[in-house]
Amino acid sequence: MNRASFSSTFRHYHLHLFLRLFLPILMLKSCIPLVLCEIKDVRIEEDSRPMILFERFGFDHDGQVDIAIKQVSWKSKQSNAEFIPSSMGFFLLRETSYTRIINESMYSDNFCVVSSHYVKLIFTFEDLTLKTTYQGSKMIDDPDEYSLVFGNCQPEFAISMDVHTEMYNIEADKKDFLPAGQTQLPQLYFLFFLIYFCFFFSWLYICYKQRETVDKIHIIMGALLVFKAAKMICASEDTFYVKRTGTPHGWDVAFYVFGFFKGITMFTVIILIGTGWSFIKPYLQDREKNLLMLVIPLQVIENIASVVIGETGPSKKDWLTWNQLFLLIDVICCCAVFFPIIWSIRSLRESSKTDGKAARNLAKLNLFKQFYVVVVVYLYFTRIVVSAITAVVTYRYRWISPAAAEAASFAFYIFVFYNFQPIERNPYFAIDEDEEAAAARILEDDNSFEL
Repeated sequence: MNRASFSSTFRHYHLHLFLRLFLPILMLKSCIPLVLCEIKDVRIEEDSRPMILFERFGFDHDGQVDIAIKQVSWKSKQSNAEFIPSSMGFFLLRETSYTRIINESMYSDNFCVVSSHYVKLIFTFEDLTLKTTYQGSKMIDDPDEYSLVFGNCQPEFAISMDVHTEMYNIEADKKDFLPAGQTQLPQLYFLFFLIYFCFFFSWLYICYKQRETVDKIHIIMGALLVFKAAKMICASEDTFYVKRTGTPHGWDVAFYVFGFFKGITMFTVIILIGTGWSFIKPYLQDREKNLLMLVIPLQVIENIASVVIGETGPSKKDWLTWNQLFLLIDVICCCAVFFPIIWSIRSLRESSKTDGKAARNLAKLNLFKQFYVVVVVYLYFTRIVVSAITAVVTYRYRWISPAAAEAASFAFYIFVFYNFQPIERNPYFAIDEDEEAAAARILEDDNSFEL
């Protein structure tokens, strides 16, 4: 392979690798990203990609990578192709090394990423015992966030192998399988579990105290708190066991189950509140029912994509496709929840001109405007701002991103549950008849929230 063609190929796959590394950070993600850096067993089947990403891990002092491969085989569609074992191998790659490797590939003859000066080589296929197996480890003497990558400088060969990886730091003479900067996650998630646990019982007390005004929507809102608290405790236990043993001991399954119900319930609550169901009217129109019938199946698909992303890892060929599917569905669901709020605001404006209840409609209209703005801010913050925080902060403070996301979620829940609680004199029903005429004039002149 000549230098020009290989450099072109490498640049193409560098972009491919870059997308694999950072798409999970930049995509719109509604669920807690479970840590992928645990003990992994991956089967690579006839894969000819020049670079295959396995994991990213933040190493501290005394960090270590253990890797074992077996049943290694290769084949080429070119009958006269010569296999060179030194052209394939595993290495660790820093984010800051990407541009340096690109420059090196442009100015080096017969460049091979496996032999680059800017990678930490673990082993090449020259080190295979009995030509098919290898087992070894590498200590990290320079703490940083590294990506474990398999490099193939002969893409005309398709590789098959079983890969077992373990990446961890040593803490108090024990292995810590959580990356540096994420070791605080078990305590963080448990704290939010306690918060939502208390939140739920406070909601039960409010509903019991105002049981005469409790509607079906309040019961669904209570179920949302249950699923959210259950998801938090599962996330806490999942990361705790991954930290200590490298495997989640089944807590990842419970996390996905409760995350599924929480996702569906949250979007359902936002849509139902946006339509005014149980508050303004006791029924749903056909278009609102159709919207729910669209969002619920999409949430099912989104959670399936979440499971595939979390359990397969970036080494699989279709992992990037599942990320893109997750992103697309989440964008659709986030956009869909705005429609019922817009419909309700327009309906309130129109009805205020004919029903003679200007003050009541003004209070409702103001609340729906606030709800619309809060939903926009919440979705923007948890999808875009949190991703930006993840990209900006150093790997040692990566826990800040989930903390910010959960804090924003809690603030959103407080706003929604406070403003739509079952109380007789809330903004829906608190009416000062003396202000009826003034409210009518305000509604007539109001064009500050055209949608």
